[in-house]
Amino acid sequence: MTSRQRIISALEHRVPDRIPLDFSGHRSSGISAIACHKLRKHLGLAERPIRVYDPIQQLAVVDDDLLDLFGVDTIELGRAFAREDFHWTDWVLPDGTPCKLPAWVAPEREAGGWVLRSKSGRVLGRMPDGALYFEQVYYPFAEKSDLDRIEEASRESMWSAAPSPPGPLIEGPEGRKKFREGARSLRNSTDRAILALFGGNLMEGGHGLYRHDNFFMLLAAEPREAHRFLDRLVELYLKNLERFLEDVGEFIDIIVFGDDLGTQGGPMVSPAMYREFFKPRHALLWQRARRDLPLKVMLHCCGGVRELLPDLIEAGLDAINPVQISCRGMDAAELKKEFGSELTFWGGGCDTRDILPNASPAEVKSHVKRQIDILSPGGGFVFQQVHNILADVPPQNVAAMFEALREWS
Repeated sequence: MTSRQRIISALEHRVPDRIPLDFSGHRSSGISAIACHKLRKHLGLAERPIRVYDPIQQLAVVDDDLLDLFGVDTIELGRAFAREDFHWTDWVLPDGTPCKLPAWVAPEREAGGWVLRSKSGRVLGRMPDGALYFEQVYYPFAEKSDLDRIEEASRESMWSAAPSPPGPLIEGPEGRKKFREGARSLRNSTDRAILALFGGNLMEGGHGLYRHDNFFMLLAAEPREAHRFLDRLVELYLKNLERFLEDVGEFIDIIVFGDDLGTQGGPMVSPAMYREFFKPRHALLWQRARRDLPLKVMLHCCGGVRELLPDLIEAGLDAINPVQISCRGMDAAELKKEFGSELTFWGGGCDTRDILPNASPAEVKSHVKRQIDILSPGGGFVFQQVHNILADVPPQNVAAMFEALREWS
């Protein structure tokens, strides 16, 4: 099988020739730039400039030699863009290692750390000295909401204001043309499955604009206003989705939506609240995404969401990621038994909270093979570690994780 055939086979619950692997195919299956630099050294690979793909999370662009070495079956659509050196500017990682950042993201030094600003000059995110990531510090609707300016307000939210490639390279009519050309070029150059990050975040959209506490209060205390906000948000997303699908839909395989709905202890909201506020809107977006195209719909959704899975499946979900097996209700064997015929588990291959950073390489291997034994039967499984590989993970453990996958296969 080609990589694309392998991924699609798993998504259609057919047994592929080997376990398909996603590594850095989206913004939650990647690796910290610091950890990637250490991993390349550990593997004896040639030195290359470290490019930070996601400035907020400090994620690395994983170069082709590493993708080929591990037999990775996925690639993110954004990798078709910002390929020339002039799209990157010099910076320094928190551990002092030189790196490159997208030229349109320019952190500024302030006392005790770094800040990210919007185009208007407002500080949106901070990374204090000693920290490894930027954290959002400004929420446009925290004090007062204005539903007529959601699109403008979103540009003053950190996650929208510091985009990964292609970023601003695809803005405007000429940018749309470049977007389509880049997607076509990537499709013609690889047999890896192409993931396209759309977003369409509803819960997180509210968190990013109102702040978590305020948005939860809105849902509980002012449901009519919450519905008005979510309706306006979906209206904006649908407009963007139509354009997105028109531009690149025929060149991609999986469209990735995002909405963290869970915590370590279970869902952020009750199933009843999910059904009232989010399920019909998720269904509207996901079903539109694949109405005219043979696309698969994946949701990146952290946390314990066992209670929400029946509704997510009914809404039209094909695959869920990252299958956070350390959370309440997320036992891999139970999930596979109950939902394995209806849902592809894109993740759950290695626990990144306790095992990957703290276990020995031998323990990592044993854990990984056990997870594959549980999740792989009958297809419906794409191997990915649970979320991104963080900066403090030993490179020998990362190598052991991929070695275990290869040995099992």
